[in-house]
Amino acid sequence: MIIYNVTINIDDSAHDEWLTWMKNEHIPQVLGTGKFNNATFSQVLVEEDMGGKTYSVQYRAFSRAALDAYYKEHAEKLRNEGLKKFADKMLSFRTELEIVDEYNIEVNS
Repeated sequence: MIIYNVTINIDDSAHDEWLTWMKNEHIPQVLGTGKFNNATFSQVLVEEDMGGKTYSVQYRAFSRAALDAYYKEHAEKLRNEGLKKFADKMLSFRTELEIVDEYNIEVNS
């Protein structure tokens, strides 16, 4: 399983508008490409020296091929939409993660 992680720092002046856009438009659009089976949207709890708030979105790709297809078919358009709306108010970077193993704790009721 491949995770496509996007970490974003958003300026406080654009935070509320950006958060609404992420939840209601951007993340649903990325999932709507059909290349990912889910997304986890988290706030980073470490305060940045640069200010603002930092978030991480982890999209779980169906496969390496699906992620490559996302890059080829959708990534530029979807990134540009965010840049148009929040150009100088956000800073982002992307990483790819490959899950090596997952562990779960069973809870006995």
